[in-house]
Amino acid sequence: MRLRLVPKETSFDFFKRAKLWLGISALMMVVGFASFMWQGLNFGIDFRGGTTIRTEATEFVDVGAYRDALAVHELGDVSITEVFDPAFEEDQNVAMIRIQAQEDGEAISGEMIETLKASLDAVAPGIKFVSVESVGPKVSGELIQTAVIAVMLAIAAVLVYIWLRFEWQFALGAVAALVHDVVLTIGVFSELQIKFDLAIIAALLTIVGYSLNDTVVVFDRVRENLRRYKKKDLAEVLNISINETLSRTMMTSVTTLLALISLYVLGGDVIRGFVFAMIWGVVVGTYSSVFVASTILLKLGVKRDWSKQANTTGNQFSNIDA
Repeated sequence: MRLRLVPKETSFDFFKRAKLWLGISALMMVVGFASFMWQGLNFGIDFRGGTTIRTEATEFVDVGAYRDALAVHELGDVSITEVFDPAFEEDQNVAMIRIQAQEDGEAISGEMIETLKASLDAVAPGIKFVSVESVGPKVSGELIQTAVIAVMLAIAAVLVYIWLRFEWQFALGAVAALVHDVVLTIGVFSELQIKFDLAIIAALLTIVGYSLNDTVVVFDRVRENLRRYKKKDLAEVLNISINETLSRTMMTSVTTLLALISLYVLGGDVIRGFVFAMIWGVVVGTYSSVFVASTILLKLGVKRDWSKQANTTGNQFSNIDA
């Protein structure tokens, strides 16, 4: 007997309270945007600048011990990651320590560098600071601009792709769902003041791809059913299509969440922000594929007549009403 998260055949009416779902989504987007405008994001070192120290020691890198040794100096946001490389010797243990820019300057002073080295020497005797580099606010500002452009270009590419594959109504529904997911993700990071760095930008782009995949699966089934059920109204065809793909959608989302929750619990602080963004993105992406993209498509409507084009093209709708 195979495990099923939902029955094999379902007949849920996803548009019975369509206005309610759209209203909830709109309200959450407004709250998220207001939070972003009011208190902004808690930018990490990638976007604020700071100092990066590469360390090398014969002792095993204990990230927790390193962090405790540096915490007494109250340097603000400190990120510590262990570096692995097959070319390293057995007694060559490398770590990257990133410290945010201080209030009185872009980088920490030379005296503080020596103090930090002494503190870490108590944890890992003989530790060496192989390199010390600083990132200024100008470079950080360029990273923010580049990140925004990357997300916008991704959404624009999706708009063109869906438009060419389906119709403009489908494209607007898909893009509305993607904007919904990105705004809500940025909003929750602003509201909870979780550290926002380049890893979160990577998560946003991954969320765009994940949400798009779900939406395209539903839209493909909608397109097939529009040919099959020529006399059914659009709302009924959408309901049939979503119910037919619901088992696949839920199985994909739940199995993805199982892996992400495991990483969130066991992965440590370094990837926790990225994994949290992914968990949130999977949830809102699944929701938006059903309740946002499809509802927008229902509101815009679709014109169809497959009598002439069903056998010649699978990607375009005609402009003649059935």
